[in-house]
Amino acid sequence: MKNSLFLLCSLMVLILTVSCGVYTFTPSALGGLKSVAIPLFEDQTTEPGIRELLTENVSQAFVDDNTLKVVAEARADAVLSGVVKSYRHEAYTYSSGEIVSEYIVTIGIDIEFTERKSNKVIWEETGMSNWGTYNPDSQTEQDGQKLAVDKLVEDILNKTVKDW
Repeated sequence: MKNSLFLLCSLMVLILTVSCGVYTFTPSALGGLKSVAIPLFEDQTTEPGIRELLTENVSQAFVDDNTLKVVAEARADAVLSGVVKSYRHEAYTYSSGEIVSEYIVTIGIDIEFTERKSNKVIWEETGMSNWGTYNPDSQTEQDGQKLAVDKLVEDILNKTVKDW
């Protein structure tokens, strides 16, 4: 009885070890990609500093995530490039006295994630957009920009490294 219990326990441990094996949280969709270059986004708007803000925040998100290493384009396995296509700042909600109580900032981009050596597009999205709102009594347009950029960055990061 002792031997069969020992054998059963040993068999269970072996099955669990083999079935769990090696598991990785690195998305298989990335294949062998280990690095990404993120050049300064192009800007087709008249909003100063928006492309720098977006590029800097996207780069920092990839550094923080650490799934892909951010490197210079010449050394990168892939390139994430984008174009800021639109920037809107408009009234969003009004108080009972028809005074603006909230503004909305909406940023639209086209973005492409490409394997550098083969120039194969891994994913792309035209018209990706997101928004941020702010209260003009206590916040500024830059607060709305930051919220919109943060949402776009999250969308880009998820689509690139977590969309699996």
